[in-house]
Amino acid sequence: MKGMNEMVRQAQIMQRKMTEAQDSLKTQIVEASSGGGMVSVKVTGAQEVVEVHIEESVMEAGDVEMLQDLVMTAANEGLKKSKEMMEEQMKGITGGLNIPGMF
Repeated sequence: MKGMNEMVRQAQIMQRKMTEAQDSLKTQIVEASSGGGMVSVKVTGAQEVVEVHIEESVMEAGDVEMLQDLVMTAANEGLKKSKEMMEEQMKGITGGLNIPGMF
C-alpha cells in the first residue's frame, strides 16, 4: 500500500508541474518568418497565432498567391517551433517519458 501511495503522490506532482508548464506556455512566444522577413508571425507555446506582420512592399506587389504562400509558410514554421518548445518543456517534466495525448 505504501508503494501505491507514493506512486499516486508522484503522479499528482507531475500533473501539477504539467499544468504549470501549460500555463507558462501560454505566455511564451516564438517567431517565424518567410520571404526573407517580409512576413512574420508570433505564436504562443499553446499554439495560438497572436501576431502576423506583413511588410508593405508585399502588399504593393499585388501578388495574392505569393502573399498567401508567405503567410502559410510563416504560420506553419511558427506552429512547428511552438510545438518543439512545448515538447521540450514537457520532456523536462516527464523525464522523456512519452505520455499519449499530452503532446
